[in-house]
Amino acid sequence: MVEAIVSVVVERLAATLEEQIRNEVNLVRGVENEIRSLSEDLKKVRNVLEDAEKKGYKDKSVKDWLTRLENTTYEMDDVLDEWNYSIRKFGIEKLSDADVYVPPKKKVWSSFVPSPCLCFKKVLTRHAIALKIEEVKTRLDLILAEQGRFGFHEIKSQPNEPSHQSSRVQTTSLIDLEEVCGRKFESENLVSKLVGGGGGGEELGIFVLSIVGTGGLGKTTLAKLAYNDTRVQKHFELRIWICVSDPFNEVEIAKGIVASVKKLDNPPNTNQSEMVLQSLKETISGKRFLLVLDDVWTEDSTKWEPLRICLKGGGLDSRILVTTRNARVALMMGSVKNDIHHLGHLSHEECWLLLSRIALFGKSEKEREKFQNIGKEIANKCKGLPLAAKTLGSLLQFKNSVEAWDNVLNSEIWELEEVEDDLFRHLLLSYKELSPMLQRCFSYCAVFPKDTEINVADIIRIWFAMGYLGYGSDWEVRGREYFDKLAMRSLFQDFSTTSNLDNESIGSFKMHDIIHDFAQFLRKNVGSRMRETNCQACSPLLVSQVEKYRSLFLTRELYDPHFCDGLTSVRLLSLGNCGLRGIPEEIEKLIHLRWLNLSWNNFIAEDDLKIICKLYSLQFLLVGGCKLKEIPREIGNLIQLKELDLSFNELIEELPESMCNLRELESLNINSCRALVRLPQGIHRLVNLKHLYNECTYSLKQYPQGLAQLTSLVTLKKIHNQDGSKLGWLKNLNRLSESLQLTIELSSGDDSAAVVEDAREAELRNKTCIRNLRIFFPKSAMGGEEVLVKEASAWNDILDALEPHPNLRKLTIGEYKGSRLPRWIASPLNQLTCIYLYDCEYLSSLPVLGKLPLLEALWVSDLSELEFVGREFLGITTTTSIIGGFPKLEQLVFYECSKWKEWEDISAEEENCDGVSIMPCLTLLTIKNCNGLTELPQRLMRKVSSLKEFNIRGSTQLIQVYGDKEGQPWKSISRNFSSEIISLV
Repeated sequence: MVEAIVSVVVERLAATLEEQIRNEVNLVRGVENEIRSLSEDLKKVRNVLEDAEKKGYKDKSVKDWLTRLENTTYEMDDVLDEWNYSIRKFGIEKLSDADVYVPPKKKVWSSFVPSPCLCFKKVLTRHAIALKIEEVKTRLDLILAEQGRFGFHEIKSQPNEPSHQSSRVQTTSLIDLEEVCGRKFESENLVSKLVGGGGGGEELGIFVLSIVGTGGLGKTTLAKLAYNDTRVQKHFELRIWICVSDPFNEVEIAKGIVASVKKLDNPPNTNQSEMVLQSLKETISGKRFLLVLDDVWTEDSTKWEPLRICLKGGGLDSRILVTTRNARVALMMGSVKNDIHHLGHLSHEECWLLLSRIALFGKSEKEREKFQNIGKEIANKCKGLPLAAKTLGSLLQFKNSVEAWDNVLNSEIWELEEVEDDLFRHLLLSYKELSPMLQRCFSYCAVFPKDTEINVADIIRIWFAMGYLGYGSDWEVRGREYFDKLAMRSLFQDFSTTSNLDNESIGSFKMHDIIHDFAQFLRKNVGSRMRETNCQACSPLLVSQVEKYRSLFLTRELYDPHFCDGLTSVRLLSLGNCGLRGIPEEIEKLIHLRWLNLSWNNFIAEDDLKIICKLYSLQFLLVGGCKLKEIPREIGNLIQLKELDLSFNELIEELPESMCNLRELESLNINSCRALVRLPQGIHRLVNLKHLYNECTYSLKQYPQGLAQLTSLVTLKKIHNQDGSKLGWLKNLNRLSESLQLTIELSSGDDSAAVVEDAREAELRNKTCIRNLRIFFPKSAMGGEEVLVKEASAWNDILDALEPHPNLRKLTIGEYKGSRLPRWIASPLNQLTCIYLYDCEYLSSLPVLGKLPLLEALWVSDLSELEFVGREFLGITTTTSIIGGFPKLEQLVFYECSKWKEWEDISAEEENCDGVSIMPCLTLLTIKNCNGLTELPQRLMRKVSSLKEFNIRGSTQLIQVYGDKEGQPWKSISRNFSSEIISLV
């Protein structure tokens, strides 16, 4: 725990001295030797910290010594921050000073002479920082001098073993029965109570069963076993699983129940108790349900009472199953004594079975025999705790020698006597296996409340802002590696996945309550002896949080924020949606600040952002949705900035050229800046820019030519070929990924050949990572029908030139003026899964799309000239060697094709041939407002057997023919239908 911050400060001391030498800045002249001496002393003490921490578990004086060392080292970390801040500040002020004395069009020798005022301030600051460094160093010297009396020994830590994939953490109600050890008797007993009639608590109107036990004992696992039992599944009409945690929020619980029963993607969007509770009451009314309320903490019956009343309206023999650590909670919820199950521990044999499944996974029978005896002894140390067995199993999985297992068995950490350590001793072993940086990343996650769903991308950015990922341009990759290592060690759980290009990765996670408690325990002494504040406005809890995590998250209304001296060490400040009407000047004190989130506050004063522009250490600035009208030129002073979020500021018309000074900037978010007209001309200087989020920037049509030089760009949401902007600037941006929108205009005054060549210059075929391409040809001042006809071939040539890489998954073409679609769209090498064609008013036919092997959805809308859909559309050209068309197509939709008259049928031979498979996966067919179509292809429709939803709407002639479901026309096409929904209106 102490080693983490000591290691960081050692690295920072070396890096700061190196920066001072490189930049020829002598802010702390005279203390360089002392700092080098301190660095060497800290390196030496780091080597004995492992032994010191072991002795600290038994010896209070050692523990106190470690606490003083940890807190004083944190203070040195803050002083180093001030040092670096001052270096940046004087560099910026020197440039500003030169600007004052140099006329814009004339350079003279005086531009290199700093002002007397600047020199005086430099001397004062140098002296102040030198005093702070000497003061902290003096205290550290005294602390380090004491280590001799404790007799610490250097322990040679073994290098980290190669990583292996740990057991997958179970989430929500899901459970792998093969991985459960024991609990058979408890499970049978619980199931019999759930499905049996009556119950001791029914006199209260509802039957509540409770599982009570300490954290990590397996309460949730037992609830999952019962929840997923086949007898329980058959007995209850509804089964609902809600993770309650703390605080107990009756409205959110009610919303969760409603969303679960109604299969909603999102819970009801209201916080009105009356509306939500009435909806809950109606949702479960008369239905026999099982509701699991997992991890309940509150003893406040007033919070439970409204839910209990609503749940009484369920069907006869409904059940509520509660898991909690506190028997008083079970009694409050309505469980009588006989219905409270106090969960016992696993047997030693069950613990060994659970541990060995993980620790010996993939090992040979001979290796299993070698580790069996010592493994059983280690399993005995788990004392029946399933979480301990799983965690130790994950640790031992990477130990490939008996000696390594013996070290675990004989670890002194198991001898802890404190209550907290009874819970955390097995986790401390896994924690000590982590590098100092990983230790900080893990323990920091306790800053979030329990049961918080933590976004992986966000926590990686926060780790970087906190200094946990070191330096370098690969910090995002390093952050993902850190996260994966922590997740593999079962320190995180409840993962949700997200798709990134062709791969799935973990998008968010939670921490189990015990793990969360453990992470809090790791930082409990941080700041415990640091300076106190006499501020009446800031609560000690608030100051303590800043000292422990250097972070402050506030989500409540905060009209007049106050930053006292006790908060000045904060590095991350989140005040998003706090009702701020301005930025307090006191924020200037927060010179350590690296992450500032002020999103969704209403800033009125034009100079608000200028205050922030003095925070020269800022790396992440989020001011989205703040109703900003302009960005001050001083934004260019934030030269450390990695991310700038200006999204949803709909009044910003332009960005200052000084923004191009932000050479470290990697992400610029201008989404929904609807009034933004242009980007800075010097954008080519943003050499590290990777992400330019520019969706819904409807006024932005002028892009600077420097965009072509941003070869690191991964995200660019759209580009427009207007006002001098060129598609050809995309030529070298081959890292572009995910989605890209191209808006192409060809007016009467344009050289059509030049526009075609510009499209070809984009070289989309080299953009291997783009998955979603949208190409729009907006209706512009073309000069009338005559020009459209004259330039008809140009439209075709433009789309031909925009051939994407075959890796493309989704393609949208809108308002296209050409008479045909390009050949590349129908190539069987394409990996297209979705095609959307709309308002292509001059297309009279469709290409051979049936050959696309992976196409799942095809939407055709507003093709006003489409008259005929032939057999070639299916990919059928001959009657021999036919495999079939649209092998993966699930959705086929035609909208507003008013002139469509004929859909050519397949032949009788093709219908009767078992080797011909046409649209075997089609589940949805919709034909809407296609009034010219008189009949459907009968043989083709009979080949479609998987249809679940068939809609004919607003297509008068088709409805007349097929409207009678008893008539022969309908029977001629529906012979093999398995439609669940048929709509003919």
